Amino acid sequence: MSHSMANTLKLDQLGWRPFFQQQISLEQWEYPVVRVIAQYRNRLELLGEAGKSALDLLPGMPPITVGDWLLLTPEGHFCRLLERLSLFRRKAAGTKVAEQLIAANVDTLFVVTSLNEDFNLNRIERYLSLANEAGAEPVVILSKADLCEDPESLRREVQALDSLLAVETVNCLDEDVIQKLLPWCVAGRTVALMGSSGVGKSTLVNTLLGKTVQLTGSIREDDSKGRHITTGRSLHLIPTGGLLMDMPGMRELQLADCDEGVITTFADITTLSAQCRFADCRHGSEPGCAVQSAISRGELDARRLSSFRKLMREQAFNSATLAEKRARDRQFGKMIKDHLSEQKKRKG
Repeated sequence: MSHSMANTLKLDQLGWRPFFQQQISLEQWEYPVVRVIAQYRNRLELLGEAGKSALDLLPGMPPITVGDWLLLTPEGHFCRLLERLSLFRRKAAGTKVAEQLIAANVDTLFVVTSLNEDFNLNRIERYLSLANEAGAEPVVILSKADLCEDPESLRREVQALDSLLAVETVNCLDEDVIQKLLPWCVAGRTVALMGSSGVGKSTLVNTLLGKTVQLTGSIREDDSKGRHITTGRSLHLIPTGGLLMDMPGMRELQLADCDEGVITTFADITTLSAQCRFADCRHGSEPGCAVQSAISRGELDARRLSSFRKLMREQAFNSATLAEKRARDRQFGKMIKDHLSEQKKRKG
């Protein structure tokens, strides 16, 4: 991002909306407003009308992520985090129970999946659940169309997940990609990209930004899986307008506290469930199950039901373990507080 460009930016080009403006009191009207454009271990990179700046992450600050809007004091210190329009989060990778914020205030999520061996409807449904839970509009981008025998039949399979879902087939190296994706890349809108490694996300980022921002990695021939290249998350201005956030290729995208998102993604199954004879129907061998009869009539794919069950189970399990952890943390906090007040009493 050129320095002159950063200096002449207006807030609405960075995605500022009345929704954020309404959160600012009259006393704080003149305070600088900035958007988080990159996040490092202990420091944030910010962009506002005065250009770029940095802010150290200090204990006591709320969890902040890329895309967040912050209000600073006139001296440039942290004042507060503004309420978000949308928020992506996941269970942190690995065995430890923690929630990880991925991105905030994203309008559209480009779910990138390639038409080679990576193509997987279950994975697409997982990303759609995440987008629906976060409050962003999902758009599925099928990449590497040039390497596929019959891209149209795979496109139809994705479209069958939801008739209203936007699905685009592209070759990420092609300049006409920009034309196809232009409706979502307009001034003041924030687009994020997600997908497995090696599906062409970095190439797509470079094409949309018109320059090489990400190092594109060669794919290992044996398994069509790309190497993980991007590790951080950062926000870039798109020449045609709008902002683009690249996300790391996620090895492990675990859902937690995501039941609304899963229910929205599988609206066909939830609508059918309402017609089952029993309110607590598990869609197995119960009599009068509308879901099973839709499967036997060929109107619903059995794969889709098992994907729905798997995601509901996973998010319920992860939500329960996160809730337990939160309760334990609260308990521990209370214990320390009691201990300190007890000490105070003794001294007093």
